[in-house]
Amino acid sequence: MTPVALRFAWRDLRGGLRGFRVFVACIALGVMAIAGVGSVAQSLAEGLSRAGGVILGGDLAFSLVQREATESERAFLGAQGAVATVATLPTMARAGDGRTTLVEVKAVDDAYPLAGVVETDPDMPLPALFALQGSVFGAAADPTLLARLDLKPGDRISIGNATIELRAALRTEPDKLAGGIGFGPRVLMSEAALRASGLLQPGSLVRWQYRLRLPATASSASALASVEQQARAQFPSAGWDIRTRDKASPQLERNVERFSQFLTLVALTALLVGGVGVANAVASHLARKRDAIATMKALGATGGDVFAVYCSQIVLVALVATVIGAALGAALPFLIVWAFGTIIPLPVAPSLHPAVLTLSITYGLLTALAFALWPLGRAHDISVSMLFRDQVAAKHNWPRRRYVVATALIVTALAALAALSAYDRRLAAVFIVSAAVIFAALRLVAMLTMALARRLPRSRSTLVRLAITNIYRPGALTPSVVLSLGLGLSLLVTVVEIDGNLHRQFAAALPEKAPSFFFLDIPSADAGGFDAFVREHAPHSTLERVPMLRGRIIAADGVKAENLKPGENSAWVLRGDRGITYAATLPAGSRLVAGEWWAADYSGEPLVSLEERTAEDLKLKLGDTIAVNVLGRNVTARVANLRAVDWQSLGINFVLVFSPGTFGGAPHTDIATLTFPDGGTAAEETALIKALADAFPTVSAVRVKEALDAIDHIVGNLVLALRGASLVTLIAAALVLGGALAAGQRFRIYDAVVLKTLGATRFSLLASYALEYALIGLAAVVFGVAAGSVAADLVVTRVMEFSFVWVALPAAGTALLALLVTVLLGLAGTFTALGHKPAEVLRNL
Repeated sequence: MTPVALRFAWRDLRGGLRGFRVFVACIALGVMAIAGVGSVAQSLAEGLSRAGGVILGGDLAFSLVQREATESERAFLGAQGAVATVATLPTMARAGDGRTTLVEVKAVDDAYPLAGVVETDPDMPLPALFALQGSVFGAAADPTLLARLDLKPGDRISIGNATIELRAALRTEPDKLAGGIGFGPRVLMSEAALRASGLLQPGSLVRWQYRLRLPATASSASALASVEQQARAQFPSAGWDIRTRDKASPQLERNVERFSQFLTLVALTALLVGGVGVANAVASHLARKRDAIATMKALGATGGDVFAVYCSQIVLVALVATVIGAALGAALPFLIVWAFGTIIPLPVAPSLHPAVLTLSITYGLLTALAFALWPLGRAHDISVSMLFRDQVAAKHNWPRRRYVVATALIVTALAALAALSAYDRRLAAVFIVSAAVIFAALRLVAMLTMALARRLPRSRSTLVRLAITNIYRPGALTPSVVLSLGLGLSLLVTVVEIDGNLHRQFAAALPEKAPSFFFLDIPSADAGGFDAFVREHAPHSTLERVPMLRGRIIAADGVKAENLKPGENSAWVLRGDRGITYAATLPAGSRLVAGEWWAADYSGEPLVSLEERTAEDLKLKLGDTIAVNVLGRNVTARVANLRAVDWQSLGINFVLVFSPGTFGGAPHTDIATLTFPDGGTAAEETALIKALADAFPTVSAVRVKEALDAIDHIVGNLVLALRGASLVTLIAAALVLGGALAAGQRFRIYDAVVLKTLGATRFSLLASYALEYALIGLAAVVFGVAAGSVAADLVVTRVMEFSFVWVALPAAGTALLALLVTVLLGLAGTFTALGHKPAEVLRNL
């Protein structure tokens, strides 16, 4: 860009951005979405980092499952600083009228909390809240529990063998986010109350957490790392999960990063859709400037000079649009905190993020150039005579090779930027390839639609002929509408179909074959009595019971767990502890795919059966070894066979199944499922739960349907966010349609004037235009529904591994809505063209 070109470009823009409104809106909308998603994600990440000590409950947290810390472990922690103990476990709460529900007990000692404040309603100090009065302990309960059992502060419930008075409603816990999603509403009580409840049986699913606060003078990041290293070195077999305040909730951080990437890709799709509007706006702008370009060339300007002037102009406008979009996106976290700061449970710390804003502006500029270079390049070789003749018969030649190569390089840079800045580069690569394929497919659909319209038999109706001719005439709306609407609708249908299939799985498909109940913490010593209880109270049901322990994989074939790099599908196996079991026979819902099952009376070296996909991701084969830490003891077993597991049955199954005798003498509890032959009735389930609470107060019962409903609700909220983000693409498509209509407004006016002179009425012209928009929109809608359904099928079957069923009603409703909006926007854009007086227009031809 030369100074002369910039001066000409600036002079031309001093009159305002007339003709660039759609250009600016399309780019600003996409940039705003990208900057907004990135800014919110970074603000949340910063909030989590700043509040890490409060979220974690200290500077470090040491977690153990099914066992308390030993005296030597406690002594080590106590020597480092202040220690608070927290124990969590799922159990049943029983109201005085016999109603029961699953809750998550959180028992704390006198040192809790080391950071932050517990807020209750009414406000009470923790010693008074937990104080033992007679034989009754005090506690605070989540308001959800109070509503579910129709309780109020002062009422009593039974947990295990203890009577608990709910003295307050629990408003906030400073460390709630660190615990993840619980089994049920929280009940906060003292450690003494938990010990009095009888729930602490050998092998109970209790997670013990020891929060450590270092002295203020020794709490740097290096001090945290030093304490962690000392703990691992002095207690190599402890099996504890150690977290520091800078990684207080790693799973939440991973989920935020992953979800923000999805939203960023959706926003990038909106930006690409807006790119079509950019191309239309540039072509329209050059058409309006044909007299100026002709004059410049007549006075000796070269094609390169013309390109430099108008490319400079486009860059300046794109820069304005991207800055507007980035500013709006940067304001989003501030707006969220201002509007919803008191109700959202996440610590969003709004601030400006230069890297995010720079990335979003770069996306916007590259997109604008990628779509603008082609029409700008075509203007290079148009002669003066062709410029004047272009009003009658436009010719769409390819630009010079340099502009084609430049466009290809910019598109490549845009794709590389999307891939390199992604959290999951494989997903980003899939998105890039899919976008390229869909762009090419939509361009082909537009060409086929125009070719089909050109070859249709000549209709006797003048209005039908006009509508069909407008589909393939020079400057037709077909390519722009099909490309923008088809891309936006493809994305929205994908989200709608995924939503419908997930809801079908959680509401119908899974419950049909899922058990009615899961029972946790069945004392192994009372297993026979529990079986007899079920036979008495649910004689026609099917009971499956197996032993369960918790263990952490510490090595695979001699490679330490922290050095393993499994695929994302199996990375969860190495995060924290996992449920494991031992069995003499092959578990139901499993089938052998490699190796042989051990004999029922096997008593040799420890063997393990591994789920086949996990074995593949961990690069384990028959004969290799895997080491787990169970209750502070390291156990190494040899892989004897591999299994394929039907996880969708929701029956009892494990990634790791060990041979009998592997954990001889280790305390554990059993887990069981109960299935009614006909699914059971609410009365049967309630009666069973009440009887269970009296006979086995320490056993927890999980209604599978309630758990699936909760998952369905969470997934529904996530899909709702994706659906809302997808609507941005349709807004961009509407802007593209509006821009295309504005670009062709002059020709529409001429058409309307000539036809009205020949006797056409406004109504007949509106009907013809409506038919034109409906036919073009129909082509885009058919492709969008088909492409979106195929994409949803791939996501549901390949990624989520559910069966896919095409959900017709939501897809059809989305398609009809998009078609209706297309027709209405088209008519709104052409209505003004029909209002011009013939004499006024014909006088200026």
